[in-house]
Amino acid sequence: MAGPPPFGADRLVTLANWQRPPFNRWSFQHVRELIPTARISRGDGQVWELPRAERYDLDELRFAVQPGELAPDGTLTVREMLEATYTDGFLVLHQGQIVAEQYFNGLRPDVPHLLMSVSKSVTGLVTGALARTGRLDVTQRVETVVPELKGTSFAGATVQQLLDMRTGTRFREDYDDPAAEIAVSDRVFGWAPDDGKPRPADALEYFATLVNDGPHGGPFRYRSILTDVLGLVLERAAGQRFSDLLAGELWQPMGAEYDADITLDGHGDAVADGGISATLRDAGRIGLLALRRGMAAERQVIAPEWFYDTVRGAPDGPEAFARGDGGGPGYPAGAHYRNCWWVTDPGLPMYNAAGIFGQSVFVHVPAQVVVAKLSSWPGALSAPMRRATVAAVTAIASALSQ
Repeated sequence: MAGPPPFGADRLVTLANWQRPPFNRWSFQHVRELIPTARISRGDGQVWELPRAERYDLDELRFAVQPGELAPDGTLTVREMLEATYTDGFLVLHQGQIVAEQYFNGLRPDVPHLLMSVSKSVTGLVTGALARTGRLDVTQRVETVVPELKGTSFAGATVQQLLDMRTGTRFREDYDDPAAEIAVSDRVFGWAPDDGKPRPADALEYFATLVNDGPHGGPFRYRSILTDVLGLVLERAAGQRFSDLLAGELWQPMGAEYDADITLDGHGDAVADGGISATLRDAGRIGLLALRRGMAAERQVIAPEWFYDTVRGAPDGPEAFARGDGGGPGYPAGAHYRNCWWVTDPGLPMYNAAGIFGQSVFVHVPAQVVVAKLSSWPGALSAPMRRATVAAVTAIASALSQ
């Protein structure tokens, strides 16, 4: 570490505690000091400039939330929401202009912050870039791109099924269970200390240990490991390391302002499902690229059809979503998961990238609004904080549309 975090010498941030409070308030801005990373270079090209048109009144915009969750009276202002949801960075873009940009907890415009599973949506965009140039066909079976996956549980799955989280892979994402597959993958990828027990040596060896508990093409089931398999597929299709591929196909063509980075395991395997750290404004540019259907400044980075397909989804996408992990209250009819993006309101459309501990990039198409929020929640998941964030985004979009 470049100097101890503000918790005292007897409470250093380590691999054993970095994702827990209060340590995550420091560690999410200092991942490269805890875990090996590879640089995602922005190169020396022109930055995608974001003009400024500040709307300071948005801080006091008031909106409704569920009474008793974060506000006894059932309302919050945007300022109150930011405080109540452990916000580190908050950016609002309207019609390509910055109307709000705020930093908390020591975050600065030039400091990368861990994106967690917003990284999945970034990986989805890289897939779209490769598909545009014909280097990858998403209808291919994964073992045709990565022959080592023949004979594993992934044999027969298509690249599109990885993108949509519809393989039959059994993968428990219980963050409190040390025996769950997500905990094992954390040890394999170097996100948690080794417990001394036998385990796979690297990502590819770990993929081969997984089994299926359902058919490929079944219901949507959120399984982070599928994006890591997708990252390997992309590397093989392009013949490049994932960090270099991301830099060349997305970060540089997009006109990113700063380098990003991605965590690596001891064998150099990138954690495509959640290991990217990027600055707040570059996270906003990711959303703006999606809003503009793949156009960054004056350059078409990803084909517009990729975004039409994302919003439209598979013919059975909403039904697969409802039968799987998207079932239950909270999502309108037609909601689905496609190309590593959550399409929460296809009628608008409104879709988003989301990561645990409060990382979000929202794209509200009718209002031409993008909201990026980087956070360090005290727990991996929080339904009240998530609901308050969505309500704030909706209120902001409505206010900026008037």
